Amino acid sequence: MELLKEKKNKIFNLMKADFGYKNVMQTPKIEKIVVSVGTGSTVDKKKVELMEDRLRKITGQKPSVRKAKQSIAAFKLREGSDVGFQITLRGSRMSSFFDKIVNMALPRTKDFRGLSKKGVDEMGNYTLGIKDHTIFTEAADEELKNVFGMSVTIVTSAKTKEEAIALLTNLGWPFKKEKVA
Repeated sequence: MELLKEKKNKIFNLMKADFGYKNVMQTPKIEKIVVSVGTGSTVDKKKVELMEDRLRKITGQKPSVRKAKQSIAAFKLREGSDVGFQITLRGSRMSSFFDKIVNMALPRTKDFRGLSKKGVDEMGNYTLGIKDHTIFTEAADEELKNVFGMSVTIVTSAKTKEEAIALLTNLGWPFKKEKVA
């Protein structure tokens, strides 16, 4: 497993011609990965505990509980009630999670043909929605009735969308192949 820090010089050599970098420190890098899960209208304590346990196993870090910021009567939501979990990964946990999602989890998805480049925003961050958490090997042994989705955001230091796409492509992110006419 080649970590992200070890790939930095290779990425610099691949990107310096396209973007005019003169120094290795100019190349963008992944700063953090944020994994978010909403509990929805689940009131069952056991299901919420199961979600927290599965997230802990998948990411290797304890998730923090997110509270509602304001009350919304139409959703029967009260201010301060638990609405989800969030985990911010940095350092070695971030690089191991990136490696896990690229090499193990995404290839296990049904009919996987690559990810869209539309997930990259103008600030250079990529957001991916995962509908089924059982694509991770740590959660594959569970019953299928307790399946939940998650949002994975890869925050980069890229200044433009093109830089972020080039960085993720060079790191091995599985983007869809563009059709050539």
